[in-house]
Amino acid sequence: MKLWKGRFKKEADPRTNDFNSSIAFDSRMYRQDIEGSIAHATMLGRQGIINMDESDKICAELKKIRSDIDSGVLAIDPDAEDIHTFVEQELTSRLGNPGKRLHTGRSRNDQVALDIRLTLREDCAGLMEQIKELVRVLCKKAAQHSATVMPGYTHMQRAQPVTFGHHLMAYAEMLLRDISRFEDALKRMDQCPLGSGALAGTTYPLDREMTAKLLGFSSPTRNSLDGVSDRDFCAEIAFAVSLCMVHLSRLCEELVLWCSWEFKFIELDDAYCTGSSIMPQKKNPDLAELIRGKSGRVVGDLTALLTMMKGLPLAYNKDMQEDKEAVFDAVDTLKLCLTPLTPMLETMKVLERNMRKAAAGGFINATDCADWLVASKGLPFRDAYRITGELVALCIERGETLESLPLEEYRRVHPAFDEGVYNVISLDKCVGDRKVLGGPAPENVRAQAEYVLALLERGEG
Repeated sequence: MKLWKGRFKKEADPRTNDFNSSIAFDSRMYRQDIEGSIAHATMLGRQGIINMDESDKICAELKKIRSDIDSGVLAIDPDAEDIHTFVEQELTSRLGNPGKRLHTGRSRNDQVALDIRLTLREDCAGLMEQIKELVRVLCKKAAQHSATVMPGYTHMQRAQPVTFGHHLMAYAEMLLRDISRFEDALKRMDQCPLGSGALAGTTYPLDREMTAKLLGFSSPTRNSLDGVSDRDFCAEIAFAVSLCMVHLSRLCEELVLWCSWEFKFIELDDAYCTGSSIMPQKKNPDLAELIRGKSGRVVGDLTALLTMMKGLPLAYNKDMQEDKEAVFDAVDTLKLCLTPLTPMLETMKVLERNMRKAAAGGFINATDCADWLVASKGLPFRDAYRITGELVALCIERGETLESLPLEEYRRVHPAFDEGVYNVISLDKCVGDRKVLGGPAPENVRAQAEYVLALLERGEG
């Protein structure tokens, strides 16, 4: 029986029930729904709105219902309108009239607003732990390869020398910001909407501070209209998930490039690759490609939430039932992607010789050559820049690198060159001298990795 049946003279068309039902996706909130109901029933009893004996019976039976669902003794009815209706009707079937008193001073509008908050609070805590584990792996890999020289790129062209560790720590920084975005979103949704009613609160003397405290919130929401119609937190969490997925997508794009024969900077473990149905030589980075692809799906979830909310008047509208499918899909997708990515990175083999060979062949030490002319020979930078460009063109013409080009050729371009230039353009020195804060010098990379690991150890994402 529908909770709202009293107003209607005929049964709803089955197609209406099917279209209206949310049980298929809100059933995941059964524990949170029961947690909220226990807090509400406790408050009703303490406030004398219902007697304490009934309050105690309701709370005890709700705990039994939760245990029965957990164990599989009680199956959630797929024909129920939503999880709130299912729990309340199950409670009433077990207790009779006391079960009917649970909904006193409460609406499904504030109930669902609470349940989503409780669910996302738990989901975000799990996601942050997964992201932290990925950051730990990145830090450990970075420390191992703090001196592994590789080319850094701009415009997908070899640009300047960095180390593989420095490159990995760039992603660690992105992920730390993702963690902070989840933390910020959780702070802003740390208000309990229970007691807002359908939209205008209630005449019952509810103690909203009590229910907020029982449920672990810092305070109740301050406006009943906003309490039931706010879904900022869903959009904000979906944004945090989307940006995190963008970061994972960028990393996975590089993994795909790096393990190709054209780069061959890394080799992924067989356990995290697949083969071809027709080409026996193939070893495909399918997991990285799938993560890259799923980022688009999550951005779509964010777009759905924003589009759903943009034209809604206050307070609750049925459009908002779409919030759960979108935000839960975003959360679940990020969780799914993080699960294999962390061990895939932990087990990947780094092909250091290939990285160094690529770094040596891309003239990525040209800036260091120009800087040497400025610092040691007193040339203006623009002159040094032009001279070094001529040297690069000469090397390309003769099939040389800056390291292999004879000194007499250097001097033909400009007489200021001497043997000292070879020391300056050494790739190890090019990287090692970049000790400026944030630079790729090996000691910088190791210090950054240690700092980030210490942050995580202290619980400061």
